[in-house]
Amino acid sequence: GHALRINCSIGVSVYPDDTHDVDVLLRVADVAMYHAKKTGKGQYHFYTRDLNQIVQDRFVLENALQGAIERNELTVVYQPKVDASSRVQGFEALVRWNSAGQGLVTPDRFIPLAEETGQILAIGEQVLYAACRTAASWPLIDGQALSVAVNLSARQLKEPGLPAVVADALAVSGLPPECLELEITESMIMGDVEHTIRVLKSIKALGVRIAVDDFGTGYSSLSYLQRLPIDTLKIDRSFVSGCDRGGKAMAIPHAIIFLGRSLNLHIVAEGVETTAEKDVLAVCGCNEFQGYLFSRPMQAAAVADYLEGATS
Repeated sequence: GHALRINCSIGVSVYPDDTHDVDVLLRVADVAMYHAKKTGKGQYHFYTRDLNQIVQDRFVLENALQGAIERNELTVVYQPKVDASSRVQGFEALVRWNSAGQGLVTPDRFIPLAEETGQILAIGEQVLYAACRTAASWPLIDGQALSVAVNLSARQLKEPGLPAVVADALAVSGLPPECLELEITESMIMGDVEHTIRVLKSIKALGVRIAVDDFGTGYSSLSYLQRLPIDTLKIDRSFVSGCDRGGKAMAIPHAIIFLGRSLNLHIVAEGVETTAEKDVLAVCGCNEFQGYLFSRPMQAAAVADYLEGATS
């Protein structure tokens, strides 16, 4: 008594062009089907030799990443965040992978893969503990402790034990809770809003700050901003680039700053590359700035020298 509309993804292999073996023919059609799903579902895709190479490359990368996690080969680098007077307020921790077999693997290659495979849980935990240990060793600047921001993944946010992991990282490192900020994205918020609110409240109860990263690029979460226990909005670099031209280029950054300040939120601009961009954002009320204008991400060992130069 019900009408059902059913869609499907189709993978196609051709005999004898792709192979003469029936089992292989089915297997490569399966490869093509998964590629059709990955490119948007409800589509069809023919098997190609290039597609097979993509699958093999992914398999190699996945195995290499697992080995890197087990051998603790991933490194954490730190990019400074400064105020309107260019005084350092803290750093964002970012993961990097320089593989012995793959070379420098960019985050946009291995982070989505890690999300799909669940490896992001181990990576996220390693980064959190490393960032807390490193930040606990930083000197006071003008009598104030520096903060460190760490990105959370969607997989981590779904884990029931996340608040306990955060509490343990703070306890082991000795980092004061108010010096840690955890960053989430809009799309993560919109997955399961009630669960997200519960988890974030548990983390906030530890004294940790919460930031919404890449604000304005994901799903609209304006109706939830008042309910979410967040402290910071980060303006995405796509809105910051060229904002000094004014007019439409500044419309979205200005709106985000106005919205954030109306809700008593801290505002951080990402991807600042020119003094003009920084100045126009500062005039509008942006609190902190991050980008190549101030520094590229640096190894933990280089932070002390950077801070010495920034305060001298």
